[in-house]
Formats: sequence, C-alpha cells, structure tokens
Amino acid sequence: MNDAVAAHVPVLLAEAIHALAVDPAGTYVDATFGRGGHARALLAALGRDGRLVALDRDPDAAAAAAAIVDPRFTFRRAWFSELPAVLGELGIERVAGVLLDLGISSPQIDDPARGFSFRADGPLDMRMDPTRGESAAAFLARADARELTEVLRDYGEERLAQSIARAVVAARALGPILRTRQLAAIVAQAVGARTRRDWNQDPATRTFQALRIHVNRELAELSLTLPQAAAALEQRGRLAVISFHSLEDRIVKRFFASASQPWGGDARLARLAIPSAALPGAPLALVGRAVRPSDAEVAANPRARSATLRVAERTAHPLPPGFLAA
Repeated sequence: MNDAVAAHVPVLLAEAIHALAVDPAGTYVDATFGRGGHARALLAALGRDGRLVALDRDPDAAAAAAAIVDPRFTFRRAWFSELPAVLGELGIERVAGVLLDLGISSPQIDDPARGFSFRADGPLDMRMDPTRGESAAAFLARADARELTEVLRDYGEERLAQSIARAVVAARALGPILRTRQLAAIVAQAVGARTRRDWNQDPATRTFQALRIHVNRELAELSLTLPQAAAALEQRGRLAVISFHSLEDRIVKRFFASASQPWGGDARLARLAIPSAALPGAPLALVGRAVRPSDAEVAANPRARSATLRVAERTAHPLPPGFLAA
C-alpha cells in the first residue's frame, strides 16, 4: 500500500458496505474510486463469482487502482456520468449496486500541486481531471464580476460573494491570480476579520469550495448520474450515495424522494384524477434513514463530520418515460 492510499481514510466504510447488502456473486460499481478504500472493502465482501467495476477521472486514482491485482476488478478512468458507456463497453446490462462517494480524497486536498486547498501554496488548478476543462485560474482570469458572484453564491453559499468577486476583479487588473495562497489572501482582505460569524472557518473556505464545484461540474455530474445509476440497477439492486455538503445532499434527497413516489415523481400525473393503484409504481424504494458518521469516526477523521449516506433500492416497476432526461 503506497503512502497516498494509506493517508486516505474512507468515510462511512462499514455503513456503506452494509447498506449495499452485498451479494457475493453480484456485480457492483464504485463510481468514485478515489484511493480505493470502499473498493477494497467491496472486493473483500464479494465471492469468487463477484465483480467490481470502478470509475474515477483523477489520474492519481488510476495509479492507485493499478495496484489492485484481482481478476474480479476492472477500472476505467472516466467521469461518473459516463457510467452507461463504461458498462456498455464491458457488456454489463445490470448491476447489483452502485456506490457514489462524493467527497474529494485526502491526498487530493493535501497535495499542493492539485490546488484544492489554501493551506499550502500551489498552482490554482482544482481540476479532478487535469486533462479536461478549465482550471480555477483560467476561470478567474476570464469571468466577470457577475458570473463570479453567482458561482460563489450558488456553489459556496457565500453571503459575501459580491464583495469577494469585486476584489478578485480588482486584483487581477494588477496581475494574474495563479496561486492558492494568493487567492486566499485576496478573499481574506475582501471579507475582513470581523465580518465572520464562523470563526473556526477560514474566510477562503467557501470560495475554494465554490470554485472546485464549478470547475469540476460536480452538481451537474451528480444530477446526470443519479438516474443513470438507478437505471443500471437490477431488481433489488441498491444505490448508495455519500455526500459532504448541503448542495449535494439536497440533490440526492430530492432525487430519491421523487423516484420513490408512485408516479415516478412526475408532478403532472400527481395532479390528475387517477386512482393511486392505477399510477405507475415507483422505480426506487428508500432504504432506512440518512446515516451520519458516529462520534468515534468524526474524532478519528474530522473530515467525516459533514458526511451523509442515503440509500435506495430498485423495485420491480419500470422506469417512467423521461426518467433519464429528468
């Protein structure tokens, strides 16, 4: 086990494996491989005839996956919204379970070269896949104050978004913003030490979260992937999702709530005078309540404190028309 793998502690590990109700002979998908903590636990729960397919867009995740030598294991470097294409390439029609762990891994945060954190100086990149898309520095260089404000407000829930956006625009007029500590200093100056109620949080925390979500299209990816994952499940197959902030969890909660309605969440059908028994059955059924880390896990791994696990199971009812386009 290399240092990067050893340094990463998977969150809600036992709870996620339990939630998937693993069939030893089943085929499972870990759509967010990270450093392989959940994947290794899934492989340990599978029997000789079981199979695990893992996806991740991060090149370091691909390197970690290469260390797993197991005929039951297949890794593909892909965004998790590319799940249908990956399964199609492998000739897999249905799976017994899909796991999504939406947190970024500790090695990603701790490596200054990735630019995810302001705690150490590094290039302002933030891309999970450095070969695709626009870096955080490139976005900051071209976005106007209005777009910056919207990103900080919508993805960082930053109440001082407009002030920070104006500060960024003013700072870049003097020179490009290329380093993490450089951006953190700009934010700190814009926010001011006495305007924060959350004294335990660095002023730049919400800005960095917002930029990371925007650069990686995290919320759009999640919204695309949830119905795709549900569609890939066999009957009684399970979808387990671990989220780490309210924006992600809201999307998961609303999707599960909608897909577990007897009309497949279609509000138009809900308003019609149709007997409930005649409505299309729900394609998903909720499994238990949301699960959060124990006090012991949070004490051992503080990054677990905001995690929420939600689980749903595929029913025998067909997917309603337009489910994948919802």
